[in-house]
Amino acid sequence: MFGFFKKDLKLVAPVSGKTIDLSQVPDEVFAQKMAGDGVAIDTTGDIIVAPADGELSLVFKTNHAFAMTLENGVELLVHIGIDTVSLEGEGFERLIEPGVQVKAGTPIIKINRDFIISKGLSLITPVLITNVDSVKEISSKIGLTVKEGSDVIITYKAK
Repeated sequence: MFGFFKKDLKLVAPVSGKTIDLSQVPDEVFAQKMAGDGVAIDTTGDIIVAPADGELSLVFKTNHAFAMTLENGVELLVHIGIDTVSLEGEGFERLIEPGVQVKAGTPIIKINRDFIISKGLSLITPVLITNVDSVKEISSKIGLTVKEGSDVIITYKAK
């Protein structure tokens, strides 16, 4: 109608852990918000789930990241760890193929935490809205201990 009553839209944690500000991510692309805006999670879990209802539009060949497109046109990127592309897929197990509709909480990737950490890599996981021009008022929840599939980490309003 007038847009005054547009409710906040929510993204839930794709993995359990503690939320941190993107500026704390040890990768300039994420810390400087070059890839999008959102929050990062210092993970404690090993299952990465969909943060919202939508289409799983892409799972990277190396399974270290995936993208989603929501019904409202918002595009998300979940990037599991920092420099994890260097593992060429080792330590990551794809649980679902791209091109399907998923619900928030649907498991997408299973990780081998011990293996990834043994390679000296961080499992800090940025969760980004990549087409930030399509939303307004992104609010990230920082400093929370969250559980995958249930706790809200980002609220936003669609334009």
